[in-house]
Amino acid sequence: MLGSNLKQLRKSKKLTQDEVSKKIGVAKNTYSGYERNIRTPDISIQYKLADLFNVTLDELHGRKTKERLNLLEDAEVLMFSDKEGWDELSDDRKKEIMRELSDLADFYIEKDKKAKGEQ
Repeated sequence: MLGSNLKQLRKSKKLTQDEVSKKIGVAKNTYSGYERNIRTPDISIQYKLADLFNVTLDELHGRKTKERLNLLEDAEVLMFSDKEGWDELSDDRKKEIMRELSDLADFYIEKDKKAKGEQ
C-alpha cells in the first residue's frame, strides 16, 4: 500500500523519482525500492515524505480516504499518467482538457437524467 501511495502522490505533484529522492536525501534506487515495496523507509524518511507531499503519516500509508488530494489531480494521474506526451503539455492545456472532460461528463449526466425523467 505504501509504495502505490508514494507513486500516486509523486505523480500528483508532477515529480520524478530522482527529484523526490534528492528532496528526501536518499539514492534514486532506494526511493524506487520504496515505490515498488521492495524497501520500507525508516520513520525519519517517512516524515520527510509526508512533509514533501503535505500529508499525514496515516494518509501516506493509506489509512484515510483520498479526500485530501484534489480530485482533478487524482483523475489526471489515473487517466493520463501513462499517456506519452502528457507531461510535456503546459499546465494550462492540461486544465483545459480536464475542464472539457468535466463538461462532457456533465452533459451525459444531464442527458441520462432527462432520459430517466421521460420514462
